Amino acid sequence: MNHDSYPDDYIRAILNSVKTIAMVGASPQNVRPSYFAFKYLAERGYDMIPVNPGQLGKALLGKQFVASLAEIGRPIDMVDIFRSSEHVMPLVEQALAVVPLPKVIWMQLGARNDEAAARAEAVGVKVVMNRCPKIEYGRLSSEISWMGVNSRTISSKRGPVPTQGMRLSLNRASVAGGDTLASDRAAKTRNETG
Repeated sequence: MNHDSYPDDYIRAILNSVKTIAMVGASPQNVRPSYFAFKYLAERGYDMIPVNPGQLGKALLGKQFVASLAEIGRPIDMVDIFRSSEHVMPLVEQALAVVPLPKVIWMQLGARNDEAAARAEAVGVKVVMNRCPKIEYGRLSSEISWMGVNSRTISSKRGPVPTQGMRLSLNRASVAGGDTLASDRAAKTRNETG
């Protein structure tokens, strides 16, 4: 795998196939990027598990923190590493010791370790480095364009406002599980009148 550029189909297949995501380095502080990513993915139907030994006894969005991947005690589809590059190798080694093996090891923006990636790929685990699943999900589902980010499409026609239950290109419902009833009502009214 060329880790400098990932085909959209590779990322899309990962995001469509994983269900349980262990986020290593998750934070309960609502100003941290890991908090936003955790919340976003949980709202889109992923079963999120916060992993952070410094947060034991606390919960993140109702999910209890665990100290390590070994303590999860159930299958994990993806390990999302929210740590810097120098911490990646020991975490990949922990992930490769989990039975059954996770399908994917994902390293967040700024994190890259080619040796760790090669080790994981040697045993059949897919790897993504220096990317954020929240951003990739938003980009591939078109949610990111609803937030005013360039969609690379020139048009004067306004795109549809996302509503609860709207099917996206990642085969998941939009804003699933989010506290969006008021915004969904506003979007429905706007779509009906406009």
